[in-house]
Amino acid sequence: MTDEAQVTAWALAAGQGDHEAATQFVRATQTSVWRYLAAIASPGEADDLTQETYLRAVRSLPSFAGRSSARTWLLTIAQRVAVDRVRTITARPRTVPLPEWHEVTDRHHSGFDQRIALEHLIAALPADRREAFVATQLLGMSYAETAELCGCPVGTVRSRVARAREDLVAAMRARPGRGDAVG
Repeated sequence: MTDEAQVTAWALAAGQGDHEAATQFVRATQTSVWRYLAAIASPGEADDLTQETYLRAVRSLPSFAGRSSARTWLLTIAQRVAVDRVRTITARPRTVPLPEWHEVTDRHHSGFDQRIALEHLIAALPADRREAFVATQLLGMSYAETAELCGCPVGTVRSRVARAREDLVAAMRARPGRGDAVG
């Protein structure tokens, strides 16, 4: 993983018109942004939401002052993009229900099936817990950075992550024939 200070330096330089720094900034952050959006929105929408995040970020780079890390700043933009997407979707009525295209499988199936199962369980977490869990456990952000991203105290982030873990363990145990897969 690239050093946060370097990522922030690239963002600041990109804001001053350095195209190579902008390229390095995107390369260093795109995986984190995609994973974050896949977890808080959906993997199917992550590509489009990531693109929208970078469109907004590039327009805002000249005003980025570096008061927080560039990754935290960028994930805040990603969060707003995801919220805007939810608002857009809920403003339009659905005419055709979406099929449940995957089922949670047992531990004897492939790693791909298990990953889909885990993504499904994470997606079912309450939004505040999911956001804190994904940021800290999947993206490796610190609790302080996550608190800044979520707009809450560090203690609240710790509580949300702990509760998310408890929810995930309980959900795994609640799956018929799958309680022995936790451990």
